[in-house]
Amino acid sequence: MARSKATIYLDPEVLRATRIRAARTGKRDSDVVEEALREHLGLAVVDRIRSRFDLDEEHAMRLANEEVHAMRRDRAEGNTR
Repeated sequence: MARSKATIYLDPEVLRATRIRAARTGKRDSDVVEEALREHLGLAVVDRIRSRFDLDEEHAMRLANEEVHAMRRDRAEGNTR
């Protein structure tokens, strides 16, 4: 996967936690940040769905969006999954 360079500004506490996680897991800081963003943005769900099933990107994205909406609906109703 091609990557693009981005400059971001982080709270010192967040940066410190990122560097600690990277050191403990043997990853680069940028990998830790990317994984966290993919999780937060719901992209990790798409990756997990695609790896479990033989789906094209469009179908995986549709299923992931449905799951995210269901989770939000449950949270709003006070339910947990």
